[in-house]
Amino acid sequence: MIVVGAGPTGLMLAAELRLGGAEVVVVERRAERSWESRGIGFTARAAEILQQRGLLERLENTEITRQGHFGGIPIDYGILEGSHFGVRGAPQYRIEEMLEERALELGASVRRGYEMTGLAATGDGVTVTVEGPDGRAEVAARYLVGCDGGHSTVRKLGGFGFPGSDATREMYLADVTGCDIRPRPIGELLPNGMVMAAPVEEDWFRIIVCENGNPPDKERRAGFGDVADAWQRLTGDSIHGGRARWVSSFTDATRQADAYRRGRVLLAGDAAHIHLPAGGQGLSIGVQDAVNLGWKLAATLRGHAPAGLLDTYHSERHPVGERVLRNTRAQGTLNLTGKPAEPLRTVMAELLALPAVARHLSGMVSGFDIRYEVGERRHPLAGGRMPDRELTLTDGGRERSASLLHTARGVLITADASGRTARRAAPWSDRVDVVRVTAFPAGPEEHGAATESVLVRPDGYIAWAAPGDSRLTEALERWFGPAAPSEEPRDAGHLASTR
Repeated sequence: MIVVGAGPTGLMLAAELRLGGAEVVVVERRAERSWESRGIGFTARAAEILQQRGLLERLENTEITRQGHFGGIPIDYGILEGSHFGVRGAPQYRIEEMLEERALELGASVRRGYEMTGLAATGDGVTVTVEGPDGRAEVAARYLVGCDGGHSTVRKLGGFGFPGSDATREMYLADVTGCDIRPRPIGELLPNGMVMAAPVEEDWFRIIVCENGNPPDKERRAGFGDVADAWQRLTGDSIHGGRARWVSSFTDATRQADAYRRGRVLLAGDAAHIHLPAGGQGLSIGVQDAVNLGWKLAATLRGHAPAGLLDTYHSERHPVGERVLRNTRAQGTLNLTGKPAEPLRTVMAELLALPAVARHLSGMVSGFDIRYEVGERRHPLAGGRMPDRELTLTDGGRERSASLLHTARGVLITADASGRTARRAAPWSDRVDVVRVTAFPAGPEEHGAATESVLVRPDGYIAWAAPGDSRLTEALERWFGPAAPSEEPRDAGHLASTR
């Protein structure tokens, strides 16, 4: 199994594949890890996923904030219980460092300085041409995943379409110090553009400068002088006396691969979709792609995946990516169009004052409203994410539901005192853990419905819930494959003793 690209998406996928028992090699053309901050945080759902893998606590000195925006218009994302705008203070290089350490701990191989230059399909896999310090080599693999960014070589050589819209504007991005900058954390709309400034680390600010009338130029290599000049033209303030740790640029180009899978080749992260960075959704959607794909691909490689499981990666994640592209384009219209957008911003601000609208947009940007098709929805939780709740185990212990997913296995949480539900899951004990609880704690997601048991997929989404659906066996077969010979279920006591 080969993953191309050692950014957050590729490294997260490598860790997920190893948790699922698959061998994986990550190839990365850069000889060493990038130390640019780029993304400085991620959304609430991405934070929840990292918590479910026990990784969130590895990122030190981060801040969780409820206060965010939609297109520069403030929203309190705490209007959704358990939600927030995201995690700040986590530069991308720290996220990559943490994810690479985790992938290596789990036994993944990360090969830097190797560039993929060729791809050929074979009957039962792919052959990848790789060039590196020791020359050119052809490597065979059963599957290949491109996590190699917006200019993905895997996407191009794999024959994927990448329709969408070209860039209409270019923005500068830099980490600066030594200059007097006041915070503008959600961006400030100015007569001829927009500027943003947020603290990254001590004495360092992340700034974004979008100047209207600055057309995209693929040949331009922006320097600090370009950024400082644009900042002064827009704000009237000079930052020329400071310095930049790094400078980059990005555009509002919006594109999405026409398919996330073609045979043995798959795409994830920016290789599958590019869009305007808004609300930390870029890195976040890539991590979510990886967690959706990882367990399905590992099950396929190990031979116990049910028919069609790998196809659900495209059917579930492509609509999510499409929606992110749509909301980031909308945010760009609100936040980057300048004064002509003021009437629209005024109307949107009035709408966002309505709790129903604020909840809708908070769910969209945070990723909390993602819901997959898992069959007939006879329970409000079915298809949605498993909220993190404190569970009281039948042996008297307590455990957070997020910690049950650290090993990336399926989990059946049941308050069925008869033990019937647990016994029905016993033939899947090699893939699904059973956790017996005294009661399932209620939350707003149930909309008043009672909950006795839930079957949670390795990616944290609920595949079945009772009462409301009696077809637990069908759900187990649909997501985890054929039953193995019956064994005693792994119960909460076993889980507590092994964690």
